[in-house]
Amino acid sequence: MPSVIAHRGASKAAPEHTLAAYRRAIEEGADGLECDVRLTADGHLVCVHDRRVNRTSNGRGAVSALELADLAALDFGSWMDRHADPYESPDSALDTHAADTHAADAHGGIADPAAAPESAEGPDRRAWRPVRRSATGRTRTADRPGPAEPPGRAEPLAAAGPLGAAGPLGVTADPESTSVLTLDRLLTLVAEAPRPVELAIETKHPTRWAGQVEERLLELLDRHRLRTPVRIMSFSARSLQRVRGAAPDIPTVLLTQFLLPRHRDGRLPYGVRTVGPSIRILRTHPEYVARAHRAGHEVHVWTVDEPEDVELCVRLGVDAIITNRPRLVRAQLRRGLAG
Repeated sequence: MPSVIAHRGASKAAPEHTLAAYRRAIEEGADGLECDVRLTADGHLVCVHDRRVNRTSNGRGAVSALELADLAALDFGSWMDRHADPYESPDSALDTHAADTHAADAHGGIADPAAAPESAEGPDRRAWRPVRRSATGRTRTADRPGPAEPPGRAEPLAAAGPLGAAGPLGVTADPESTSVLTLDRLLTLVAEAPRPVELAIETKHPTRWAGQVEERLLELLDRHRLRTPVRIMSFSARSLQRVRGAAPDIPTVLLTQFLLPRHRDGRLPYGVRTVGPSIRILRTHPEYVARAHRAGHEVHVWTVDEPEDVELCVRLGVDAIITNRPRLVRAQLRRGLAG
């Protein structure tokens, strides 16, 4: 039976990438948790999918241009009351390599996400340096990154509304459902879980901080030293190369929205042992799973929410199902075993 990985937590039941969503996923019996990470302007990895915070908070602006304190002032839960299906937004599933995706051949997937530029958030690639403070506690601006965008282009944050009032789903009443989640806090949650829980971390690219995302990620993993399995995923082959070069023992997963010609026989870049195809690929190229397995690779499929897609994954023998609905998927898998 495939393992069940909670996509951004139990994100159909609680706001995505919040502590509440991950706690619920663990309670619902998910075998693992999936998260996306982005680097803030002051060097913190936060669990946010989109390049900008506009969809999932009451603020505006790019994550990479904001400091953690800016994000901590926002409400990351009330959007769930406003949107019936947050996964169809223009800044959602395809945001990582939008230019390549839009140019792709719908039948063959000729676009190459790995060819996307490292930075799509600004003309510069300034190196991130930790914010230093003087003896008085004031930030030394000379040690901080410069403006995130040229003057006149940056969008100010929207004023944050009160966090106490609950919406129709009641999600805004609980700070765990409204606060930005740092990867550091998520790693602590996994370490304290009552049972072993796997963790799949996706690095989001392109970004102005380029390889510093992987550098900071590996620092955190080294500090926490989780006993449970951790793997790093990305649409960016360069990101996985950086991980392999610095930490060859950490498993990596190449995510793919389209089935590229050079990958159709199941081959993956050197050192990558798992492929993460979209469910769309399996619908149109079901034979790909067997090819990947023959090449010695595992297949972890995203994002699988519909019963017929779960059935397809089981029939094809995939190794992991990444879903927004871990409880329902686990229940369907158990019924299948019982039948």
